Amino acid sequence: MKSWIYRLAFASASALGLVACSTPSALMVKEVGSYHVGGRSVTLSGLPPKELTPTPGSPPIKVDPNGEFEVEALYARYTRLANPKAKYPLLMWHGGGLAGVTFETKPDGAPGWESFFLNAGHDVYISDAVERGRASWARYPEIFQSEPFFRTKKEAWELFRIGETGSYSADASQRKALPGTMFPTQAFDQFAKQSIPRWATNDAATQAAYDAYVDKACPCVILVHSQGGNFAFQSALNRPGKIKAIIAVETSGSPDPDRTDFRRLKDIPMLWVWGDNLYKYPFWEAIVARQEKFRQNLATAGGVGDKLALRELGYFGNSHMVMMDRNSDAVAALIQKWMTERGLMK
Repeated sequence: MKSWIYRLAFASASALGLVACSTPSALMVKEVGSYHVGGRSVTLSGLPPKELTPTPGSPPIKVDPNGEFEVEALYARYTRLANPKAKYPLLMWHGGGLAGVTFETKPDGAPGWESFFLNAGHDVYISDAVERGRASWARYPEIFQSEPFFRTKKEAWELFRIGETGSYSADASQRKALPGTMFPTQAFDQFAKQSIPRWATNDAATQAAYDAYVDKACPCVILVHSQGGNFAFQSALNRPGKIKAIIAVETSGSPDPDRTDFRRLKDIPMLWVWGDNLYKYPFWEAIVARQEKFRQNLATAGGVGDKLALRELGYFGNSHMVMMDRNSDAVAALIQKWMTERGLMK
């Protein structure tokens, strides 16, 4: 396992060549589309109707909240190439309080990882999980069992390792970023517009929708970020024959490494990607320790658990939002190289 990591360090220069090869060009696209998948039908009754005016100037209408609803589905949008170079589609799963826009155009206006991996020859699928973005919401507490909670800009600035604890200010000119940060701090407020509510009681519904998504879109490779890691690993346990590899970017969750049947995962190569400054935050040190145990247990079971520790490879200043950092294409090139070496390209 270590030999691959160190070999990759010497291959960084060639990886940078991949950046040039995958810069935006004229793509031969076969199809662009979207769908909702998973979810269930729910019938509500006994709720009081309300009268409201739906738009200025219109007469009031009576809104009856009783009846049948489709809830807890996942939304996916895909771009399929005419001649993909990858063997399987690449599914991108977002993190907590975020949606698929994570992988689209970056907050500073630069192309995101969706563009990079399309140009590298992958069919790319981007999804919004249950309760996020275009997957929509449901009533609570009748369907979602709790109220939503929201991430403040201060929490994002500090938790995502853009600045140290206590370094955020409402005045952008007074914020203190970590020295050498790769996150485009001038675009932080633009990034904060992506933040959306999340619920603490929807994990089972989210997992069910992801599993239905895997059934529909796969065999596939999953590139997953942050909170989404737990769902990707669990889908691999639930559908081991459908998932051909997992790339876990700064994943913050996973099944219990002491209770996981790693025999079900040993044929799925996995790559963990970590940014910089993890040691400055006890929260992240604890997460990395759990992920390292998961990775080592996978290797012990005969699986492939590789790691890209960017700082050890000479890539400094990467935040939790690696795909938005100024050197994100260089990181994507390393991921692309790993997929090539693992036999995931044609």
